[in-house]
Amino acid sequence: MWIDFEPVGRRVEGREGQNLLEIARDAGVGIASLCGGQGVCGACRVQVLEGDITPQTTLEQEAFSEAELADGYRLACLARPLGDVKVHIPPRSLTTEQRLQIEGQQLAVKVDPTVRGVAVQVPEPALTDLRSDVTRLADVLRQGEDVVRVDSLLLRQLSDRLRQEEWAGTVGLRGREVVSFYPVGRGPLGLAVDLGTTKVAGYLLDLVSGETLGADAIMNPQIPYGEDVMARLTFALQEAEGRGTLQRVIVEGLDRLTQALCTGAGRRPEEIADAVVVGNTAMHHLFLGLPVGQLGRAPYVPAVSDALDVKARDLGLTLSPGAYVHLLPNIAGFVGADHVAMLLATGLWQEDKVVAGLDVGTNTEVALKAGDRLLTCSTASGPAFEGAHIRFGMRAATGAIERVHLRDSRVEYQTIGGTPPVGLCGSGILDAVAQLRLAGVLDRRGKMKDHPRTRRGEKGPEFVLVEAAESGVQQDITISRADVGEIQLAKGAMRAGVRLLLREAGLNEADLDAVVVAGAFGTYIDVESAVTIGMFPPLPPDRFQQVGNAAGLGARMVLLSRAQRAKAVEIARHAEYVELTNDPNFANEFAHAMYLESKM
Repeated sequence: MWIDFEPVGRRVEGREGQNLLEIARDAGVGIASLCGGQGVCGACRVQVLEGDITPQTTLEQEAFSEAELADGYRLACLARPLGDVKVHIPPRSLTTEQRLQIEGQQLAVKVDPTVRGVAVQVPEPALTDLRSDVTRLADVLRQGEDVVRVDSLLLRQLSDRLRQEEWAGTVGLRGREVVSFYPVGRGPLGLAVDLGTTKVAGYLLDLVSGETLGADAIMNPQIPYGEDVMARLTFALQEAEGRGTLQRVIVEGLDRLTQALCTGAGRRPEEIADAVVVGNTAMHHLFLGLPVGQLGRAPYVPAVSDALDVKARDLGLTLSPGAYVHLLPNIAGFVGADHVAMLLATGLWQEDKVVAGLDVGTNTEVALKAGDRLLTCSTASGPAFEGAHIRFGMRAATGAIERVHLRDSRVEYQTIGGTPPVGLCGSGILDAVAQLRLAGVLDRRGKMKDHPRTRRGEKGPEFVLVEAAESGVQQDITISRADVGEIQLAKGAMRAGVRLLLREAGLNEADLDAVVVAGAFGTYIDVESAVTIGMFPPLPPDRFQQVGNAAGLGARMVLLSRAQRAKAVEIARHAEYVELTNDPNFANEFAHAMYLESKM
C-alpha cells in the first residue's frame, strides 16, 4: 500500500500493520511525537484526505472535536491504513527539520519577473559588417525603435564573453537594459531575502521557471552590535562609524548566505540578476546605509517609504554585474517592507472577514483587516522566542527541545534531530510555560509554586525539565521564574497590540473570524500553548492559520512577478499605521496582557 504525505511531497510504501507514524518515520518524514506513540500527547495530528483507515479510537475521540473527526483528523500513532491513503500533515505536527524542508516549494504565481531571460544568437563581425559588439547585440534585442543599453560594468566583460560563447547565449534583460549574460542553457537567477532582526532568510530562485533552488538562513551578523532594533539604532548614532559598520556587516553576511545558496544549487552568485530584500524599517535603512536618527526619536519617521531599486554593487553585494536590489515600500517607522510582504503573501489585505495577522519575531507586526480598513502596528516582543535572555534558550538547532508535555511529575519532550537535549528553542519555551501553567506550577502572574521538580536556583525558583543524566550538556536543563518573565513581556506586547487595533476598529476579540500567524517562529509554535498563556486570543483552534515565513514568501512572489510588485505598493498606500505609544490605553492593556491566562 502507498501513503502520500502532503505537503512534504513524499509517496512511500507502508507495510501491513504499521501505523502512519511508523510509516512516516521509516520514510524520513518528520512527524512530532512526545509520548513515543502512546496516543496521549496529541502531537502527531494528521488529516486523512483519501483512502481507508482503521476506525477511530477512544483516545482520538477525546483528542478531537466532532467537526475535526468528520474532516478526517487522526493521531498518526493510532491510525493504520487499510490501503492506499493520502495524508496531510499540519505545520504544527511537522518537526522543525521537516518544516524547513517545505520552505522551498514552488510558488503559485504567474512567472513574469522584472528581469527576463532572452536567448540570443548574435551575428559574428566581418569585414562587411563592422558594427560594434554592443550594437549587434542591441540589434538582435531591439523591438521597433526601443533603445537597448548595456550595464556599464557588464560592458567591460561583454566582448570577451560573446567570443568565449561563440556569439550565442542568454541575456538578462531588465526593461531595455542588459544586466547579465549567460552561456547557452543557463538563465538569470533571483535572490529573495527576509532581513530579520535576529535571523536572515534567503531564497535562490530560477527566474525562468520560477523554481526555488535553495533556501537557507543565518543569524543576523548585526547582533553583536545590539540584540534589538533600538540598540542598533543607538550604536549607529553614537559610534563614529556605527552606521557604516552595521551596513558593512549585513552585506558581508548576505554575501556569505548567497554563496552558500549558490553552492548548494551548483550555481554562482554572478548569475543572480535581480534581488528583493524585505525587512522592518530599521533593518531596511541600516542595509541601505540611510540616516536612522529620525527613527529613534518621536515621531519615528522613515527617511524614505517608497519602493526603491538600487544597483547591488552600490550596496557592496556581489551579484551579476548589472543586478538591481528591489526594496518594497515601508508603511511607517516601525512597520516595514517585511510586513507588506507578509500581507501580500497571505492575501490578508483583501479579506472580507475580520482577520488579524501577526508576523511573530523580535519585533512583531500586527495587522487587522476590518471592512475597508487595514490597520497596522508594531510591538517590541523582543528576542525571547529566539532563545535570547532565556538561560537554556537557543535557536532552533539540533538538540533543542521543541515540544514539551507535562504528565504528573514526568516531563515528555521532543528535540530537533532526536538527539539528547541541550537547550530550548522558542516553541519549546512556549510549550514549557503553557504546561507549567496548566499543571498549576505557575499562577496567572507567573509565580512558581511548589512541585517535586521545582527548586531554588541561583536566580530564584526554577523547574527542572531535564535532569543532567539525560541531557546533552551534563547539567540540569531548567526554566526559571526569570525565564517565564521574559515570555510574559514578549507575549504581553503582542496581545496588547491585537486588542488595541480591535479597539481602534470598534471591535473586540470575539469578532475575529480568523488569526493568521506568520514568521518562522510562528510556524513552530503550538497554538493551544499560545492561547493557554494568553499570547493569542481565546478562539477556537480552527480560526488560527499558521503560514510560516510569509515575509520570505512575499519577497519571492515580488521577485517572480511584476504584478505582485505593483500590489505591494498598493498595500503600503492603503495601510493605516497606529502608534501604540500614543494610545492612552496601551499601558493598561499591556499590564493585563502579561497575565498567564487566555481571557483579559
